Amino acid sequence: MTKSASPAALGDPAWRSVLEPLLAGGRSAGADLVEVFLERSDHLGLLAEQDAITSVSPSFGAGAGIRVFLGERDGFVSTNDLSPSGLRLALEQALGMLGLLLPARAGGFDGLPNLRDFAAAKDGWLRACPSLGEATGRLLEGTDRLQRHGQHLQVRRGSYARDWQEVLVAASDGTFARDVRLHQSVGLNVLAADGDHRASLGRRYGTSDSPDDLRRWDAEASAADVCASAATMLYADYVEAGQLPVVLANRFGGVIFHEACGHLLETTQVERGTTPFAAMVGEPIAHEALTAVDEGLTDGAFGSLSMDDEGMEPQRTVLIENGILQRFLSDRAGERRTGHARTGSGRRQSHAFAAASRMRNTYIAAGPHSPEDLIASVDKGLYCKSMGGGSVGPTGQFNFAVEEGYLIENGALTRPVKGATLIGDAKEVMPRISMCANDLELAAGFCGSVSGSIFVTVGQPHIKVDSITVGGR
Repeated sequence: MTKSASPAALGDPAWRSVLEPLLAGGRSAGADLVEVFLERSDHLGLLAEQDAITSVSPSFGAGAGIRVFLGERDGFVSTNDLSPSGLRLALEQALGMLGLLLPARAGGFDGLPNLRDFAAAKDGWLRACPSLGEATGRLLEGTDRLQRHGQHLQVRRGSYARDWQEVLVAASDGTFARDVRLHQSVGLNVLAADGDHRASLGRRYGTSDSPDDLRRWDAEASAADVCASAATMLYADYVEAGQLPVVLANRFGGVIFHEACGHLLETTQVERGTTPFAAMVGEPIAHEALTAVDEGLTDGAFGSLSMDDEGMEPQRTVLIENGILQRFLSDRAGERRTGHARTGSGRRQSHAFAAASRMRNTYIAAGPHSPEDLIASVDKGLYCKSMGGGSVGPTGQFNFAVEEGYLIENGALTRPVKGATLIGDAKEVMPRISMCANDLELAAGFCGSVSGSIFVTVGQPHIKVDSITVGGR
């Protein structure tokens, strides 16, 4: 290795001799903590429309993010220049944000420990993924199955994304760890139309850490599921607006908890003063029937990881237990600024973002009831089988479209209805989740926040909300 170039592979032991002078220099300049995040990435995106591939989007990246802390303040700089001189310049800029100067000679840093290498068994994953030709073939198989199963389809779309990332994290507190991450997702979408009747539905399936997942994807079952829902909703009546009890299905129904409440339990919200739950640890914030968990441990789940983007191993974090707020999700900055201990939740989209406290696999835990028990307990209400898009305000106000819904009348599902929107506020709705079923399932998703877009899992069993505003006609 020359003085002007750094090793390319992040598993190269020579990185130690590049990183240790940076950490020593930052500490000698007066920083309390110095962290370097290195990344290499390889992305492939495909779009199929009808029976043709209409977009192929490959991208490659490499870079570093350097963050320094002084008390509760921090400075962060990202760079694509991974040479020693480029990294040194980024460090100087980050220190300058805090009024610190890099000294001519560095000392006072004992060096990095042995590397914790979570990637050792993963280095062959990228090569083992489906080739471009294989991936396009599988995606076109999906849109062909839509044509076979669907009726009155005007649009058939399929999408595939493969994201590979190698990261190396080194910090002056002794953190030195490397990992490789792999995420694959495939989605199917249809637009059905017959005269004035319209229905637009989609499903996305995603997994992590398994190169063969696209090969194992059941295109037949996925297409049949999407087309069956589209056929049902095509001629559905519009729902009437009102205040109603609602039963939300499992899997992606958990997106409402993720968006409306989960973000309020991240220390980024405590720092900003935007969570109503900031001073409520140990107090009830939900119905006693509700327990909520965030973890990064479930095999194959979209939000699972061997370490977070600050080099900390994940853990199972109980956020709410029997309605009582237990703790917040926290990262380095959150711990320093709020006092909430780190939970292995420091996450970022790429080296261009500083890590922040973010969710991983977040779900409402299973309860003692069957889904039929929940439906039977409702005289007149709404069953939400599939949720669509929505929006959330900074303090938990939300509205979410119901993609596939049915009326509940006298404890039974009756007519399909469309055009429903669930409108509420986290602080008001959480105490109204009075029943949880025993059929917890997880679903892949993407989450955008202060540190970019990341891979997450949402989930829940069937749940009953005693009363919520349903927007409609």
